Amino acid sequence: MGITRRRMLKGLGATLGVAAFGASISPIFHGSKMSAAELMQRHYKELTPEDKATIIARLESEALASYKTAVRISDPAPIAQTKFVYAINLSVCNGNGKCVEACHEENNHDRETNQSYIRVLEMPKGTMDMEQGNTTYDHPVPADDSFYLPVQCQQCDNPPCVDVCPVQATWKEEDGIVVVDYNWCIGCRYCMAACPYHARRFNWKRPTIPPAEVNPDQGYLSNRIRPEGVVEKCHFCLHRTREGRLPACLEACPTGARVFGNILDPESNIRWLLENKRVYVLKEELGCKPSFFYFFDT
Repeated sequence: MGITRRRMLKGLGATLGVAAFGASISPIFHGSKMSAAELMQRHYKELTPEDKATIIARLESEALASYKTAVRISDPAPIAQTKFVYAINLSVCNGNGKCVEACHEENNHDRETNQSYIRVLEMPKGTMDMEQGNTTYDHPVPADDSFYLPVQCQQCDNPPCVDVCPVQATWKEEDGIVVVDYNWCIGCRYCMAACPYHARRFNWKRPTIPPAEVNPDQGYLSNRIRPEGVVEKCHFCLHRTREGRLPACLEACPTGARVFGNILDPESNIRWLLENKRVYVLKEELGCKPSFFYFFDT
C-alpha cells in the first residue's frame, strides 16, 4: 500500500516527538473537524483492547456533546463457527417499506436526507434486472403485475469494494460481514464505484438526529453515528446479530419475508431454506458470490 496521509503523519510524529508534532500539524487541522487523536489513530486491526477502550470512550463523549444523548458503543467480535446469510421471500414481500424505516432508525441515519441502507425496488414481473426497478413509487402496494426486490449490501464472499479500497478501510470479517472503519475511511468513494449493487452511501454532512431519536445501542463497526465525509453500508446489524439478536429490518417486516441465520448451523432455518428452495443471487455473472439470497414460493 502506498504512502497515505495517516502514514505520513505517523512517520512525522515518530520523528519529531509528540509535543513538536502537535505544533507542526496544527495548521493541518486548524478549523478541521478531525482531531489530532483521530488523525493518529491506528488501523482497527492494529488496535489493542486498551486502544479500543480509549477510542470508544472518546466517541461516546463526542456523541454526548454533539447529540445530548448518552450512548453505549460496543465492539462485538465475530462468533466462532458462524457465517451469517440473509434471504428474502419475494412471494411475500409487498413493498411496504417497513424494513427501510427500521434501518433508518436503527442505524442513526441523517433525518434530513431520510437515508437507509435498504432500497426496495418495484419490479415488473418476469425479470431480476435491477435496472428495470423503481425505488420512488408512492402508490398503494402491492401493485398489479409487479413484485418487490429489497436490495442492501450483499456481504459478498468476493467483494469488489474491498479490493479497490486504497487504505484497507473496509474488509470482510470471519462471520461473512463486510465492515467499514469510519475512522480510517478517507472518503475516496472507490468502493461505491466498485459495488454493482449500489449498496454503499457517502456521508455528505454531519448527521442531523434529534436527541430523542438517537439509537444509543451502537457498535464501533456498525451503527455509531458516522462522521462527515466517509462511506457507510449495511453491516447485518452486527451490534445485534453478534449478540444473538436479529437484524432490525427483519424484526420490522410485517409479512415475514426475511430469513436470517448461520449457514454453518445444520439446524438453522436459513440452512434448510437454501437446501430446499430454488434461490437466486443478484448479478451472479459478476462472480461476487453474495451471501444474500432471494426466492419465490413457487
